[in-house]
Amino acid sequence: MKILNWLDEHFEEYILVFLSAFTVAVIFLQVVMRYVFGNSLAWSEEIARYAFIWLIYVGVSYGVKRNKHLGVDALSMLFQRKGRLIIALIANISFLIFALVMTYYGIDIVARVTRTSAALQIPLFWVYLAPVVGMLLTSIRLLQNMAYDVKDYRSIKMDEDFKNMDRKEAIASQEEKTV
Repeated sequence: MKILNWLDEHFEEYILVFLSAFTVAVIFLQVVMRYVFGNSLAWSEEIARYAFIWLIYVGVSYGVKRNKHLGVDALSMLFQRKGRLIIALIANISFLIFALVMTYYGIDIVARVTRTSAALQIPLFWVYLAPVVGMLLTSIRLLQNMAYDVKDYRSIKMDEDFKNMDRKEAIASQEEKTV
């Protein structure tokens, strides 16, 4: 259970840090090779591009996990907390549908890819797998966010029920005192 909690908290972070460091190291190596040694690496641009593609799709999942993805909040600013949660839930459901469609069609595309990359000679299905993995992770994070939103919405409902009950009890006690 401890491992699952750790993965839930840090999975995307470690992948993103590794891919960022790897991309920077490969590009730095290419610059050193080109300008210091006067020779360039044929594979560096390609592998840096593929690492960057993976970085983007895993980054989408991380953004959803931290609720840091872009969104238009002009409409939600018009509502109280309860309305904002409903709008967030609708947005997350819409995004989940998009992510699942991307995953479904991405799997179909990955299954059809038979080519290899030009410089590295690796199967291109590894590159085409990035959107599938990224959108699958995003779907998981969206489901988690929706569960938190529903839980938060229910706590608001219970708070309102208690407030209404307190008001009714206060009115009833006031009526008893006046009689």
